[in-house]
Amino acid sequence: MKVADLLETRRENWRELETLCDKLANRRLRSQTAPLVARFASLYRAACADLALSDAYQLPPNTAQYLHHLVGRAHNQLYRSRGFYFADWGREMLHRVPQRLLRDRTLWLAFCVFWGGFLAAAFCAFVSPEFTEAAIGREMIEQMEEMYSKPLSRRDPNEAGLMAGFYVQHNAGIGLQCFAAGLLLGVAGLFITISNAVILGAVFGHMATVPQRENFFTFVTAHGPFELTAIVLASAAGMRLGFSIVETRGQTRIASLRNAAREALPAMCFSIILFALAAGIEAFISPTELPYAVKAAVALVSTALLLGYVFVLGTRQEAPRATG
Repeated sequence: MKVADLLETRRENWRELETLCDKLANRRLRSQTAPLVARFASLYRAACADLALSDAYQLPPNTAQYLHHLVGRAHNQLYRSRGFYFADWGREMLHRVPQRLLRDRTLWLAFCVFWGGFLAAAFCAFVSPEFTEAAIGREMIEQMEEMYSKPLSRRDPNEAGLMAGFYVQHNAGIGLQCFAAGLLLGVAGLFITISNAVILGAVFGHMATVPQRENFFTFVTAHGPFELTAIVLASAAGMRLGFSIVETRGQTRIASLRNAAREALPAMCFSIILFALAAGIEAFISPTELPYAVKAAVALVSTALLLGYVFVLGTRQEAPRATG
């Protein structure tokens, strides 16, 4: 085939590919119809082949340079990095994440294990000082009683900001510990979830029996719902990864772990958000002299938001998106 004839047969496809590049430059690839994307990919592969065979075809230098530029543009459109879009972020957080949380069986397992252990330990600590000492130790008991021996006082705003950063770091450390433990085939995740539940439950149960109980509950009530829920979410995310290594459902262990990671990521991200919210409340509301009724109201609103997020948004059907 002569070069002139070859150029004539290919030029129309090149122009079409160039037109599609211009169109996709102003719109996201994912928003296009499937036939258009398939056509774009087909034209891109054909242009790549023409460029690879440009020497064999003995194409003119200016034509080869044009193909280089065209293939480069098409490649950047097809494999461009995904940008951040507020609409996508909102759809992910308000539709997909609560739906995944609601149907995540590992999350409900972690929830039952944690709160079952917490309530059982709190009851045992409330009725038996010996259990409390065995669960958390005499030294920790004395530290807790000393810490809440004085009424809460007004905190300097600068100090509150510093403490907020400390609480974020401390709480995130607990979350990462729960998450990492779950990777050990899920068993270690169950163990550390139960361990945290027993320790926290023993502290709550014991502090309910001592004179410092008013100061203690005045401090912990407001940020408790977000913080305790975040611990459960982090534990569930880690256990999901650990269980995926044991129960692969016919997949390779790597593939099973990869799929589990996609499902566990929303729980872990939501856990981090809750840890941050809890830290803010713990720094700016919990240690203040606000009436206990106000702090209890914060806890009730936090609980209502959590329940609404999972059970209301999690059961709502997402409206189909138009394409084209």
